[in-house]
Amino acid sequence: MNNQQAGNMHEIDLASIILKIWRNRKFILKITAVFILFGLIVALISPVAYTTQTIMVPQNNEKQVGGGLSSLAAMAGINVGSIGGDVIPPKLYPQILNSTPFQKELMHTSLKFKNYDQPVVILDYFTKDEYNQSGVIGTIKKYTVGLPGLIMGAMSKKEPVGTDTTTVGKNAIQVMTKDEKRCSDMLLSIIYLTVNEKDGFLNLSVTMSDPYAAAQLTEKTQELLQKYITDFKIDKVRANLDFIEGRYNEAKKDYEQVQDARARFKDSNKNIYSAVAQAESEKWDNRYNLAFSIYSELAKQLEQAKISVKENTPVFTIIEPVTIPNQRSKPRRGMICIIFAVLGVCVSTGLVLGLPFAADIFKNPKLKKWIIE
Repeated sequence: MNNQQAGNMHEIDLASIILKIWRNRKFILKITAVFILFGLIVALISPVAYTTQTIMVPQNNEKQVGGGLSSLAAMAGINVGSIGGDVIPPKLYPQILNSTPFQKELMHTSLKFKNYDQPVVILDYFTKDEYNQSGVIGTIKKYTVGLPGLIMGAMSKKEPVGTDTTTVGKNAIQVMTKDEKRCSDMLLSIIYLTVNEKDGFLNLSVTMSDPYAAAQLTEKTQELLQKYITDFKIDKVRANLDFIEGRYNEAKKDYEQVQDARARFKDSNKNIYSAVAQAESEKWDNRYNLAFSIYSELAKQLEQAKISVKENTPVFTIIEPVTIPNQRSKPRRGMICIIFAVLGVCVSTGLVLGLPFAADIFKNPKLKKWIIE
């Protein structure tokens, strides 16, 4: 068979396929209409959701502490010039947001909802039946596809040991209850943090059925994220501040004790001019001068350490503040209908072309009774 004959057969096959589709256009239109109707129902009963967002730019200050306090390093054993904040790349910010401590702290905050008079804790809102906002589709899914999981969950409803999460330390083993895990999954599905490394800004968005609650959750997530990033950034310089403050308080106490003892000695030896008294007076003067020198240097270091904490504290510039959305972001009803219409055309066309072959393979002529050959 030459190329010309193969091309003619290809044209004949393509023409026959187009002809078969044209002959069955009513069947295709009916199936497509059913899909469009189903898509319209899905679009109408899908829960409405609103998205709110904020755009912020983290400003990192990389200044280091140093200067003329090297003399104190010799006395206190502290290398001030090497102390600085830890730098966290912005690409790791989503990992902070997804971390267990962050999620647990966020889910125990409260939000105000338009349907409830009192503020509701986020954990209760996503786990208690009285606040169930799943809608018609969610209810159908829960008692059909999710019925086996619902039965299994009811049969094995046990909480893990150590559910008191408020006393769990920063570096301790984190414990999540079943409700907390469920709430965390919900939060991760509605909170999005995207990092634009090229332009250096963060886009934080939240999608919820209540626009006012979505705005509140966005603001609380933003504040908590700033807190966590700040804590990570200045953990080292803050530890240095605590250390210097402790040494300062000790030096101040020693200085005041030496000052009082020196004053009492001088008062009790005003009219005594013996060599022993003069030598003892010089000893008290030397103790006083040393105590005052250490005390004054630590006072300078304490102020410098406070400045270091402020210098290393990251500043977040808010480019786009949180606003309450007035237009829904979901569902996109027009797009849903278009998708179902395209799906209906594809399915019906596949049936027109595939049912005759299936009827021949399975030797069941009933499969092609709706198809016009």
